Amino acid sequence: MNTNTWQYADQEMALHGREVIHTLTAVGHEAYWVGGCVRDELLGRAIHDMDLTTSAEPEQVIALFPHVIPTGIQHGTVTVMQGGHAFEVTTFRTESGYADHRRPTEVAFVKDIREDLMRRDFTMNAIAMAEHGERVDPFGGEADLRAALVRCVGRAEERFEEDGLRMLRCIRFASVFRFRVAFNTWKGMIRRREKLRYIAMERVRVELEKMLAGPDPLRGLEMLGRSGLLGCTKVSVPWEQCEARALKGIVQLQEELRWGLLLMSCRLTSEAADELLRAWTFSNAVRLRLVHLLEWETELIHSTGVIAGGSVPEESDIINVEALRRSWIRLLIRLGKDIASDWLDLYNTLPASFRGLPPWVEKHVAKTAELASLWTKQAVVVRIKDLNITGNELVQAMNRPGGPWLGQLIEQLLQAVSCGDIPNETETLLQEAKRVMSSE
Repeated sequence: MNTNTWQYADQEMALHGREVIHTLTAVGHEAYWVGGCVRDELLGRAIHDMDLTTSAEPEQVIALFPHVIPTGIQHGTVTVMQGGHAFEVTTFRTESGYADHRRPTEVAFVKDIREDLMRRDFTMNAIAMAEHGERVDPFGGEADLRAALVRCVGRAEERFEEDGLRMLRCIRFASVFRFRVAFNTWKGMIRRREKLRYIAMERVRVELEKMLAGPDPLRGLEMLGRSGLLGCTKVSVPWEQCEARALKGIVQLQEELRWGLLLMSCRLTSEAADELLRAWTFSNAVRLRLVHLLEWETELIHSTGVIAGGSVPEESDIINVEALRRSWIRLLIRLGKDIASDWLDLYNTLPASFRGLPPWVEKHVAKTAELASLWTKQAVVVRIKDLNITGNELVQAMNRPGGPWLGQLIEQLLQAVSCGDIPNETETLLQEAKRVMSSE
């Protein structure tokens, strides 16, 4: 295999990777592409980076290249910068003493590529490829790729004992690649699943994010349920209570909203979701987006239920569209147009039967969803900063010191402008403010 036969990698990256390998082999070292890049080329998947492995020790690698970053030199890894691309180059090594059930405490450099491949997690990731395409595959990784099988290198229980996160990686690979898990690998995972308690939730979350972002997240969720892995993580992941029927449309959603659908399918309150998302180490931006989405669902259902009124369907056959519009606009003001768009995406994904609402309430929710895009577009002003009046101007016009009244007044003005009751003009806003204050 020459550089041109890298069909799924950036050709410039492949060329510079070959240069690194050639520089090492030209002075007598062995060097190979290894791991994910080889696997993905064989699977026909896009390759975003290339890792290399070599018999040269870190100091020898550093001596051969002008731009090297000692990223993990204590474990034999340096990053070689070549032609504007970064290549992680790791010395052949064996590992032992996994004290934290994640990272080795002892690393020994070796000279045999097969010894290095033996320490890797799955056979599909234990394939190395030389400069001209010759492959080293001592554990049958290519055969397992053809058989669509995730199989541990060596004894599964040992691999999972070394690094508990490998169990989630196993299910993630099976889900994303639509592979099966080899019987002994699955059995070893069940026997060692308690080791997940030692794994930081940030690492757990990253694996789950990759799985959910894949082409078949339902497969991964089903396997997680059968394996019981999520019952063994540091922080509860209550997916066993999710309703599968709510998740059928999950692949229609963008990645972050898939988490929103998952949380909603578990019927979690926004408060419970907020606590979990913090514990799962989500960024504040993602956490707030998902929490606000659940708040929107709860408040919209409540408001449309109130508007529908009563418990007798005949009393609610006439839909008060104007009341629904004003309720929608109140949510726009409070939570923003982006969350409105998120809610609509989820509404179009969830089956109507999931909510279990009385028919007349569901009818009001459906009417709201039908007209929501129009109402959102019409509500030009939904933020205080877009009002053509300031708090200082109101304080001066009312001739009274600031206080809680000011915030309440601004909210009323914003609601009136957003609903189209008054234009967003300074003089009109002042008149409306005086009217409101005098009436109070």
